[in-house]
Parts: sequence; structure tokens; C-alpha cells
Amino acid sequence: MKRIKAIYPGTFDPPTNGHLDLIERGSKIFDELVVAILRNPEKDPLFSVSDRRSMLEAMTSGFDNVSVDTFDGLTIDYALRIEATAILRGIRAISDYEYELQMALMNRKLQPGLETVFMMPAEKYSYLSSRLVREIAQLGGNIECLVPELVAQKLHEKIDPAHKFEIAAQADREEKKSRSRRKKS
Repeated sequence: MKRIKAIYPGTFDPPTNGHLDLIERGSKIFDELVVAILRNPEKDPLFSVSDRRSMLEAMTSGFDNVSVDTFDGLTIDYALRIEATAILRGIRAISDYEYELQMALMNRKLQPGLETVFMMPAEKYSYLSSRLVREIAQLGGNIECLVPELVAQKLHEKIDPAHKFEIAAQADREEKKSRSRRKKS
């Protein structure tokens, strides 16, 4: 019996509950699913590739058939390199469909043996995008219901000046305690 290996490519900056929804559902369809983080030189990411990889690995640790990897270049070249036969893509709206259809047709033209599988997100995530999450977080909005807890924490650490101040204050307190202990010794 032929095993089906698929890739779910994207920048995942940051990973959202919508991404996790597709990963969970994709893991039930494919024998193996590789969440493939694209290193895109045209985008200015909020999180480094290694940060995104760490978050996605933590988010997917409960799935036996899901792994996380990084790549650059053409998605079809990466798929061939790891012997994947399918690409999983999420479609939220008509605007996504037009773009994704164009990409799927080009991928088929360049690599006819590689299939694209479109999946609709759960209704509660149909509006969700990484760009919106970044904007909401940067403007101080509540993102708790939009991303996993780990991602929300990392976003707050990255964006929230009060959080950065608290971390610096905590480090100062610990340094003062350490100096005080050394003086007493």
C-alpha cells in the first residue's frame, strides 16, 4: 500500500490556531505531514525561522505523523527532495482561492505528479491570518483566542514593551540578590 506524504508549506509568522486546525485535520488524512517553514527573503518576519520552528514543534508534538522542517526555493523542489506527493493548502476566502488556484496550476505544470489538496479551515478560523494576529498584538489587542498559549506568550515577549520592562526588572532584581549574596559570603 502506498503511503502518502504531504507538505504544508507556509511562513507561519506566527503560527495560529488556524494553522493548528489544518495540521490536526491534515494529520488524519495523510500518512505523514511535514509542516514546511519557508524562508522567504521577500518578507520581513517578526520571528526568526528557528523561533517559528520551535513553536511549531511544540504545537505539533502530540501528532505522531507530523514533523517540522524548513526550506527555501520552490515548494515543488522541496516536495521532490523529501519525496512528498501532495501539498496541503488552506483556503479561507475567495481571494485565497484565486491565488492558491494559480499556484496549484503552476505547480502541476512544473511537477505533474504533485497534487495540491485544498482544505477549508474550521469556521471559527476562517478570518484568521498571521498578518492580522501580528497587527492585533502590535496594537495591544487580545490574541489569546487566535493563537496557542505558547505563541501568545512569545508574541507578548516580542512586542509588549511592558513585558520587556518586567523581564528587565526581574533580571535586575535577580542580579541585586546575587550581588547581595556574594557580599555576605
